This record gives sequence, structure tokens and C-alpha cells, in this order.
Amino acid sequence: MNYYMGVDVGTGSARVCIIDAAGVILAVESRQIRTWNDRPDFYEQSTEDIWSAICHCSRSVLKTAAIEPELVKGIGFDATCSLAVLDEKTDEPISVAGPDFREKTRNVILWMDHRPKAETMQINATNHNLLKYVGGQMSIEMEVPKVLWLKNNMPSNLFERCKFYDLADALTHIATGKETRSFCSTVCKQGYVPVGVDGSVKGWQEDFLSAIGLQDLVKDNFRKMGGVNGENGLWASAGEVIGDLCEQSARELGLKPGVKIGSGVIDAYAGWIGSVGAKVDLGGQSLDLDCSNNDVEQAFHRLAVVAGTSTCHLVMSKDPVFAKGIWGPYRDVLLQGRWLAEGGQSTTGALLHNVLTTHPSYAAALDQSKTLSTNIFDFLNKHLEDMCAQRGASSIGYLARHIFFYGDKHGNRSPIADPNMRGAIVGLSLDSSVDDLALQYYVAMEFIAQQTRHIIDTLNDAGHKITSIFMSGGQCKNGLLMNLIANATGLPVSIPRYIQDAVVLGAAILGAKAASVDDRGETEGLWTIMDRMSQTGRVVYPTKDENEKKLLRAKFDVFLWMAKAQQDYRRHIDDVLLSAVCR
Repeated sequence: MNYYMGVDVGTGSARVCIIDAAGVILAVESRQIRTWNDRPDFYEQSTEDIWSAICHCSRSVLKTAAIEPELVKGIGFDATCSLAVLDEKTDEPISVAGPDFREKTRNVILWMDHRPKAETMQINATNHNLLKYVGGQMSIEMEVPKVLWLKNNMPSNLFERCKFYDLADALTHIATGKETRSFCSTVCKQGYVPVGVDGSVKGWQEDFLSAIGLQDLVKDNFRKMGGVNGENGLWASAGEVIGDLCEQSARELGLKPGVKIGSGVIDAYAGWIGSVGAKVDLGGQSLDLDCSNNDVEQAFHRLAVVAGTSTCHLVMSKDPVFAKGIWGPYRDVLLQGRWLAEGGQSTTGALLHNVLTTHPSYAAALDQSKTLSTNIFDFLNKHLEDMCAQRGASSIGYLARHIFFYGDKHGNRSPIADPNMRGAIVGLSLDSSVDDLALQYYVAMEFIAQQTRHIIDTLNDAGHKITSIFMSGGQCKNGLLMNLIANATGLPVSIPRYIQDAVVLGAAILGAKAASVDDRGETEGLWTIMDRMSQTGRVVYPTKDENEKKLLRAKFDVFLWMAKAQQDYRRHIDDVLLSAVCR
């Protein structure tokens, strides 16, 4: 029996699993990783800390699964789309912690770091053609603005030593000891257009990098960013073999050298791999094929929603589809010759945590949930049901009908694509009881569901044909939230068998693909492996209650009004201040 290892690095933890040839998870282990947040909008991590967590988890899952190390034939990595910086000569970490850059181990700028505000505006002011591949403008979460910030703030001699990686690429670099890059990690967030697309010759766009002040990255055929595929760089689609596990990394992971390493992906993309291939009865959706014939064409109608600290929305298409405020379309990142679009919510899990922990009654609610031996979310869901019964309300939504919540507390990723968006609530009273906490928690979930609809509407209006949602991540455990998403969007929501582990399962599938390499260097198709290894879960269907649907449609109108009103308010204030300065 052969086994495969998946490594997933999320925002707050590293997770490792072992799967068998059928895709059954035999063991999984996670460990927290450290984030430094010394200043607002600055979030930093360490590749050394992350690698240490991965090694601990690897040794642990091997022991738990009672698997001999030599039976592990392939490894796949995924990670958040964060910027990692190494010394290009020594591979040692280079500090990203300004202003003095002395904290050497802090060499990762986390995706949610919003320090490069001016740099992002400068980049988008170029209106360069490649920006159409990131929804019309580059996001502050992406890596090129962060690199530009480093150039503007680092001592020039230190910047000259830097080599820049997406975090998943940095980890596979450590694992193999070789210089390789993933199309998934780079095409998506770093201003790379695949060769042959829109006149692209080398992938990297020299005129773009020069226009934004990053001429340093053009030198030596874009060496600092990974080079040019086939010339001074090696690039691969998801799961293609990029090398073997080197001796040092094998010792640290508790494995044997020579294990095949698959080209890594962004963590959300691993969620797509670990969820959308499942054979699921979606209730006769007209555009979804018979679930007994799990054809790759089904992927074009299935939206993967990968929910964690933030949430990503991924949909595949045969041809490129451009949508304002939606990242992509990206070619070859998962399935060769196919295009992927990505929407997203900057905070979902983080939003719910913020709403709960900042409320005056959070401690009381937490104590009550512990008394009942349940988690805070299940406690609040039951509390809302009890409130309905006590007040004779037809639904929880009816209880909250006059509370209007807008939750972009950390900016909007899609489709408004405005990092300056913030949260707002209308309908507050003097009540600070657990009842009020429960209602605010509910309308925060209602916001998440309505924004999911906003993203889906934007995708479908642009030409996609989404007919179902495939969720993954810990939020899938929240039945009330899953019902809200199904009801707000009007689409069935598939919940995977491995609710919290679909992402790390996707990483392990990359390892299985790498291990399938034959004598000609070719590997088995990714969708074929997904079809074989994906595990069936359950489906949440949208409500048939017409009153519930009408209420959610009405509140969606308010959701859109609140978004526009906030932008209008800011514009009005800025116009007044500008006119005052001019006088």
C-alpha cells in the first residue's frame, strides 16, 4: 500500500495529513504558527517557525497512522498566498519587519497585511493591461505591492540580497533544495501572464515591473522572482513533479529522501482540489451532470467556497471569463488549459470572532456554553431558536429583520475590490444582553451569506454558470450559516466528508499526483485522481419558504445600498476636505 502526505499552512496553523490510495485520511495533526502584529495592518510570520510546525506534525501523523516512512510516496504543499523573502545566495531568512529590519526570522508578510496602501494605488494607476487578469486592479493583499513596499523601505543593499517567493513555493524550495515555482502561486498574485496569453513572451511583464518602479526584478531574466520557465526557471501546474525530498528535509520530517514532491498551490486552491470532485446528488440541477458520471465538465458549474479566517470563491471555466473585482481568469493553475476565477471575502471567520469577542455579553455566553458542554456557535444557534419560540417569531431572520449589518471590517476583496471598506450596523439599541449578542452574530452570518450571493451574481453576470456550492473549512460545522448561504444564494451547498480537512486532503492529492509519475515524466490527470479520492459528504438545500426568500431578497437590497452609501459618505467627506485645502 502506498500513502501520501498533505501539508497545509493556513493563516493560524500548519496541518499535515496522511491518506491512503482511496483518499481516506488516516491521521491529521495541526500546530499553531506565530503571527506578529506589532502595528495596525502589519502581519508577519516566519518560514522557520512554519517549517518547525510542519516537521512536528509530520512526525506525529506518521506515528498516529503507524505508517513506515518508506511507504509515503508523495507530498503536496499548500499555503496562504503570503510573501516569503530569502537570501538568494544563502537561503537564510531576510527580515520584512520594518523600519529597522532586524528581526531576521520574521521573513513572511502575511496575505492580510495591508501596509502597502500607497504602493497599491501607484500600481493600479498604471492601468496596465495585465491588471485585467486580477479583476481590473491589483489587491492590497497581493504580493507585488508588498515587494514594492520593501523596495521603498528597505536599505538598498538588503533589498539587493532578496529573493521573493509565494509561501507555498518557499516551502517546496526548502523540501527539495531546488529552485522551482508553481503556476498557481505566481500567476494568481504576482503579475505573471502565462506564455502565449495576450502576447506574453516570458510570463513576467518587463514594461509593467519597470512602470511601477521594480526594475530590479527584471534583471537576469527575472531571477529574483523565479526566472523564466525553461530558461533559468522551472515552473509547473498543480501536482506536477518538481523534485524529490532532499536528505536534510527528510530527516526533519521523519521521512525517507526521494519522496516525490508535487508543485504546490495556494491553500484555497487545495480546498477546490479536496472538495469539488465529490460525487454528490445536487437535487437535479440542470447544468450538473449525473453524479454517477463525475465528468470534469461538472467543475465548470461548481463554486468551491473555502472558508477560514477569510473565504475564497473558486470556479473553473473552459474559456477565459473576465469579471470586474474578481481575480483572474488564471490559466493552467489547477487543470492545464483551463481557466480559474477567484472571488473572496477578506474576513469571515475573523469577522465572526470579532463580533463575538467585542460584545459585552461574550464572556457570559461563553460561560453558559461551557456549562452546557457545547461550543459558542452551537450555543448561540440554540439560543436564537429559543428566542424565536419565546417571541412567537416565524423565523430567526424575522427576529433580526430590522438590524442591518455590513461586515467588511478589513476591506472588501470582491467584487467591490476596495480595501478601504469598513463595517457598519444600523438598528442598535441599548440592549447588551446575550439576546443582543445572538442577534448581532446572526446578522454577521447573514452578511457573509449575502456577500456570497453578491460574488456569485457577479460571476454569473460575467458569463459563468454556477449552479452549486461546494463548501470546505471549519465554518461548514455551523448549520445555521450553511442554511443562510443556501437560502441567500438559492443554490444547494455540498458539505464535504472531511469538513475541516478538505484543504489538507487537497494537498495530499497533489502528492498522489506527483507519485504517479511514469518513466516519461508524465503524471495522472488531476481530475481523475480527485474523482477517485474525493469523499462524499452531505447537501444543504435552499429553503422553499417563500416568506424567508422574500425577506433575504429584501435584505440583499439593503446590503447593496449600505455598500454604496459607505462609499458615497467617504467621497463626500473627502470632497469637502479637498475643497477646504484648496481654499
